[in-house]
Formats: sequence, C-alpha cells, structure tokens
Amino acid sequence: MSEATAKTPDVDPRTVKRAVLASAMGNATEWYDYGVFTSGAIATSIGTVFFPGEGNAVLKSLALVAVGFIVRPFGGAFFGPLGDKLGRQKVLAITILLMSGCTFLVGVLPTYAGPYSMGIAAPIAILLLRLIQGFSTGGEYGGAATFIAEYAPTKRRGFFGSFLELGTLSGYVLGNVVVLAVTLSLPADQVEAWAWRIPFFVALPLGLIGLYLRSKLEDTPEFKRLEASGNKPKKAPLKETFTRNWRMILNLIGIVLLLNIADYMLLTTMPTYFTDTLKINDNTSTLIIIGVEIVQAAIILPLGALSDRIGRKPLLITAAIGFLVLSWPSIKLMQSGSILWLIVGFGIVAFLLVLMLAVIGSTFPAMFPTRVRYGSFAIGYNISTSLFGGTCGVVVTALIQSTGNKDWPAYYLMIAAVIALVPIFKIPETSQVPIEQIDTADTGGKLAGAAR
Repeated sequence: MSEATAKTPDVDPRTVKRAVLASAMGNATEWYDYGVFTSGAIATSIGTVFFPGEGNAVLKSLALVAVGFIVRPFGGAFFGPLGDKLGRQKVLAITILLMSGCTFLVGVLPTYAGPYSMGIAAPIAILLLRLIQGFSTGGEYGGAATFIAEYAPTKRRGFFGSFLELGTLSGYVLGNVVVLAVTLSLPADQVEAWAWRIPFFVALPLGLIGLYLRSKLEDTPEFKRLEASGNKPKKAPLKETFTRNWRMILNLIGIVLLLNIADYMLLTTMPTYFTDTLKINDNTSTLIIIGVEIVQAAIILPLGALSDRIGRKPLLITAAIGFLVLSWPSIKLMQSGSILWLIVGFGIVAFLLVLMLAVIGSTFPAMFPTRVRYGSFAIGYNISTSLFGGTCGVVVTALIQSTGNKDWPAYYLMIAAVIALVPIFKIPETSQVPIEQIDTADTGGKLAGAAR
C-alpha cells in the first residue's frame, strides 16, 4: 500500500526554485573538488608534494581520489537513514559543510618536504581529509536528489531534477577553469611550489553559499506530510531500508554502475588519458573538456524537460545502447591524432552521458517510497559508486599501463552498458506518478498503490 494519507500540498514556485538551487550547490561543490583534484597539473603537483619518490605522480593522485570512495557507502548508510528520521534539510546542511571544509583544508596542509613540511604526517593528513570528504559525500547526493524530487511538481520533476546534474557540470567546469587560470598565470615550478593550493581555497565560499541557501529552507513538503501522517520512522530505518527495498537497491546499483563509470571516465579519467596516453598538452586537454561540458550544461535542462513528456526510460535505454555500440568507435576517433576528431569522439560519449545525467535526479528518488527514500538511494548509489565509479580512473589507467592497450576506456564502458540494460528495463516508469503515491517496496520493481 502507498504510505500517502493525503496529497502533498503544492509549493510556491519561488520556493521550489530556491530548493533546487540549494540542492544543486552541494553537487557543484562536490564536483568542483573532483575537477581540481583530477586536472593534469594539480594531480601531478599533489602526487609529487605529498607522495614523493618513485612512481607515477598522477596515478598517486588518482588513487587518493579513489580512497575517498571506500567510505562513501558508510557515509550513505549513516546519513541516508538519518535523513529519513530527522529530515532532509538538517542532514544536507551537515554534508555540504563537511565536503567544502575538507577540500579547503587540503589547500592549507603542510607538504611532505620543503618549507613548513611535516614529513610522513602530510600524506596521512591528506588521506584522512579525503576519507572524511568521501564519508560526507556519501550522504550528499542522495539527499540533494531527494530534496529536489520532493519539492518539484509531478509534471516538471524531470526538468527540476536535471538541475542537480547541471550543478555537477557547473562545479566541474569551475574547477577546471580555476586550475586553468592558475596554470596559465604562473610557471610550472611556482604551481608545484605553492599555487596548487589556490583552487582548493575556492571550495569554502562555495560550501558556505550552499549552507546559507539550505538553512533558509524548510524541510520538503513530502517529508512534512510523512511526519503529519505518523509514518515517519522513529529511528534511522537502516534495517527496513534493506529488508523491504533490496530488489530496487540492486536495480539502482546496476544503473549507477554505467552512469558513474561513464561519468568518472569522462570527467576524472579522460584528463589524464589525454595528457599521459595521447600526449596532449595539459591546457589543451582542459580546454577541450571545459568546452564539451559547457555544451552538456546547455542541453541538460531541455533533456530533463523532454523526459517529463516521453518518460525517463527512453533516454536511459538510448544512452545504454549508445555506450555499447559507440564507445569503441569514439575512443578510436580520440586516438586518431587529430584534435578535431578527438573532440568529435569525446563529444559522442559526452552526449550519451548527458542523456543519463538529465534524468537520474528524477528517476532515482522515485524508485523508493518516502519513508526510506533518502537511505535507500544513498546506500545503493554509493555502493555502486564506490565499487565502480571511484575506482574507474585507477583501474583504467593501470590496465592501459600494464597491457599497453589504449582501448580500455571503451571496453570498460561497453561492459557497464550490458550490465545496466537489465535493471533499466526492469524499473517502472514514474515520470507521471506523484511522489507521494510511489511505493515499490516488496514488489520486485513494480509500482504498488500508485495511480497512473
């Protein structure tokens, strides 16, 4: 049975827009961090000043990014059910402050050697900050998506949900732009000596703006409806999340596997693939990625609105089949030696990715009932992200280096696409279903109690 006892009241459009902006700011802060950490020049500097010695400095930096993903499922398991018990707004205020604070602190850490150094304590300190950042990020994305979905009107949930990933693209572009400005303004030795810190400082004001926006909002109408009905969990419903929703969590893991392998492949692996494997200049690589992401940002909102008319599944199916068929030709275009064909190949894969990005903010929250929505989403999403997305850069880079085969990015995407097609076909279409009527628990993926 659906847990709704009454229709969730309509919300003032201005309040919806503020809720969307507040949620998207958290995603922008998260991906600003990844944009900075994985850019060629900063990745090299981080690997060198915190982990001196033999070995690839970029690979060391990517491994540091991957370490943060180890704790993301634990963060999801902690913050998600807590958000179902206490409310979305309170938990999201904590996560954005932790995320931005940890990124900022990386910029003030003493390094392994040189002036103001602290030796072996330096890599340990940056490792701890990455773990805290990863833990808090585990509670951020699921809560932000839930916040938007529970505020948005049913017929525009796809459009408003796409703002979440607009935040992703905007944050990543901002991170790359700041890095590019630093590397173009200063010589390489100055960047490695001290200027690598500058991009990390920007994270704090981003987080404080997001915190301010979130503190000015009440909790979602849907969560307040749940409270009024007496169905709100009295304690964090971690056990209930698994026992009643494990099938849909598995579906989510399968879809997120493709989403985040593609996402992290393009946004965190390709910068180093271009520079280390294809031997393209750092700044040229960054400019290409910024340009393609700006195009993604320009089309993501129309695609989200399109999903309100035709449904979410057609876009997800198109993307998955596209990755299966077009990943290898796209990689070959990137390897052609021509910058023009590289942009075309990268653009094809980026377009397939944005088809998914446009609808996940509205698709994933609608896979779970309100009572355990935050926790179910956060746990499933972060398990998949930790296992497959966060390790993508390290695994693909290591496979290329060990085998000498430059096609591994394509193979990885194709395998992920085959896996993801199964749960994409299994999940229900919820584009026209009011959020308060959704109940997929114990139904094997079918909607229960939702009037179409």
